Amino acid sequence: VQLVESGGGLVQPGGSLRLSCAASGFTFSSYTMNWYRQAPGKERELVAAIRSGGGSTNYADSVKGRFTISRDNAENTVYLQMNSLKPEDTAVYYCNAVLRLFGRDYWGQGTQVIVSS
Repeated sequence: VQLVESGGGLVQPGGSLRLSCAASGFTFSSYTMNWYRQAPGKERELVAAIRSGGGSTNYADSVKGRFTISRDNAENTVYLQMNSLKPEDTAVYYCNAVLRLFGRDYWGQGTQVIVSS
């Protein structure tokens, strides 16, 4: 099983980034996919989630209206489009795959996002 995030980097406030998470080794289309983030000295928090079919999404209040999660089940990839970025969005962003019925829970290695002028 692999989850490989990409797309992080340094961006100015107000800018945009698109994170990608390429999955392999499991039946991607059956899993709920999540993006979490963890800032220095803070707990990991759920940023966005998308159900297996892609029709249901959820967002943390802090990112609603600015971030969009999507998935391509044909490409086994989940995305996080981040717009209007703020310094408080600075964190390591992690991709997570969950299939609760079978107790499956996989994590990527994380990608760093820094929002700074």
